[in-house]
Amino acid sequence: MALATVDRLSFSYPGRAPALRDVSLELRQGEMVAVLGPSGSGKSTLVRALAGLVPHFHGGRFEGRVEVDGMDTRRVRPSDLAGVVATVFQDPEDQVVFGRVEDEVAFGLENVGTAPHEIAERARQALAVLGSEHLLGRRVAELSAGELQRVCLASSLALEPQLLLLDEPTSQLDPETADALLRLACGLGVTVVLSEQRPAGPLEVCDRVLFLEEGRVILDARRDEAIRWLARHRPAYLPHEPAVTSTSTTGPIVCRLDGVSFGYRGGPPVLVDAGLELRRGEVVALAGPNGSGKTTLAKVAGGLLQSGRGTVDRRGRAVYLSQDPGRYLVRERVDEEVALAVGGDVSRAAPALAAVGLSGFESRHPRDLSSGERERLALASVLVTEPDLLILDEPTRGVDPERKDELARLLRAQAAQRATLVVTHDLVFAAEVADRTISLGATEPVYV
Repeated sequence: MALATVDRLSFSYPGRAPALRDVSLELRQGEMVAVLGPSGSGKSTLVRALAGLVPHFHGGRFEGRVEVDGMDTRRVRPSDLAGVVATVFQDPEDQVVFGRVEDEVAFGLENVGTAPHEIAERARQALAVLGSEHLLGRRVAELSAGELQRVCLASSLALEPQLLLLDEPTSQLDPETADALLRLACGLGVTVVLSEQRPAGPLEVCDRVLFLEEGRVILDARRDEAIRWLARHRPAYLPHEPAVTSTSTTGPIVCRLDGVSFGYRGGPPVLVDAGLELRRGEVVALAGPNGSGKTTLAKVAGGLLQSGRGTVDRRGRAVYLSQDPGRYLVRERVDEEVALAVGGDVSRAAPALAAVGLSGFESRHPRDLSSGERERLALASVLVTEPDLLILDEPTRGVDPERKDELARLLRAQAAQRATLVVTHDLVFAAEVADRTISLGATEPVYV
């Protein structure tokens, strides 16, 4: 018997082309379904429809029917589905409500009427399952992006839903934690819909694969059949040897950190006697577990944080692209957003947009782009400045495999122009793009 049914679903956001076109499928109890496809293909919209957020929260034109556990999502509110469906979104920053971790994980349990004496223990158990019990008592604002993502996951797991919807749940998790999360999801015994742009892990554990393009489901198959189809038609979604080889010749030092230490106010040290050397002509990947200090080190290198000890020698212009650049879009047009960094010179926007595959998007509103498209827009907005030091923090978050390959080729092609530091959990991308990889150790254990 199907837990959820999608029947001839089409949906368009206001003033935009259809995000989903005539989608029909059933989700059976206990199966894990991986949803793959390029940025803007409709994956997140399908997840929102199953959660009832489309059409109730996101305005637009809704045609067809979505039914979950016998409830028609057109007639019940998302709050009515809360005991059945739990969702983790692409951007955990947009999901949190409270200032402290224990309150955030308990919030959903309180909303579905869990007995008060059970709430604290269920919240603790959900965090413990994700290896995050040590986050109890922490303030949400102090968490790394990966730690925050695990708190949102714990909030969903605590509800013990029948249908768990995961939209890019591993985008900010280190590989070890991401693999453990997928194994955990498989063992829950619930129906899991997993939208991912890092497909290697999901393809190892899923029962079934949906592949979307331009709002249509062009593949709905069991795992083995889907892998054969991907090999023939979309090979970028399967593990492959790096397509980019390093040919760079390194030049003078652009940035050197020596004996750098840093800690946030009231917290333990994040960096202790850290060193880093970046030269023009090389691409360096910075890897390591969540909470190991990668972003902090990158911000010190870029001048966004001042270290308490040690020396930082930086030469030339440095730019830093954050983990969630879509938060900082301020203009009404894509080309104006890119031109903002060069004094509003719109003529310089077109080449930068072409470099990231966004030619023809100049007149679009940045907020109308998909998550992956916004990531590429943000990259164009920093590349246009022609920096001496380019720092990218998780640049492949929300980006489909084919675009990742394009990004790797772009960074390699422009490597001689600058020093490039890439903070990433995507080790496949790191192997493809970097001349060398530096791994930071964990400041506290990460396990599931």
